[in-house]
Amino acid sequence: MLLADDHGIVRRGLKSLLESEPGLSIVAEAADGLEALRLCEEHAPDTLIVDIGMPKMNGIEVAARVQKLARSPRVIILSMHADESYILRALAAGARAYLLKDATDEDLLPAVRSVAAGKPFFSGAVTAVLVEDYMRRLQARGLTDSYHLLTDREREVLQLLAEGRSNKEVATELDLGLSTVETHRANLMVKLNLHNTAEIVLYAVRKGIIV
Repeated sequence: MLLADDHGIVRRGLKSLLESEPGLSIVAEAADGLEALRLCEEHAPDTLIVDIGMPKMNGIEVAARVQKLARSPRVIILSMHADESYILRALAAGARAYLLKDATDEDLLPAVRSVAAGKPFFSGAVTAVLVEDYMRRLQARGLTDSYHLLTDREREVLQLLAEGRSNKEVATELDLGLSTVETHRANLMVKLNLHNTAEIVLYAVRKGIIV
């Protein structure tokens, strides 16, 4: 596991918390985004925990860049921003978890366990903000949520996609043809007005389909 935060005191606190958990160890620490990228190339950690507001290269850009490595780590973003635009950008960059820094102690270990199991994780405060913003936008537009329009199969596909499965993995899990899964995915995205995987994940978080 690699820690990247420009504040030494924060890194020490995170390291102490993480290493209190059996089986977790920190292979390296970085104080800026470029160093984080270099150390990921050098050490190939299984998980990268990175602050969004890093000098030289921000955490979202680091997340995007490490996806191109031969052995890309699972990325957990730490942020001061409970704003949907930041969360969408982080997910689009490949992050698997998004935590607010003021709630790190209670959320970090669950987040590490979740991403290790291949599932996304969002702190409770982030989820609450997403739900509140979503409901406010629906009300402002005079709209209602369209989840009820999904078929049972589309709901199954939605959950697996939101958990980070690829179309091929969903096909294997549900014993369906790949083209059938692709059709279900396209249909549910139209019904829910979603445009990419990041939006699928956020929608699932708002609905409590994944936690």
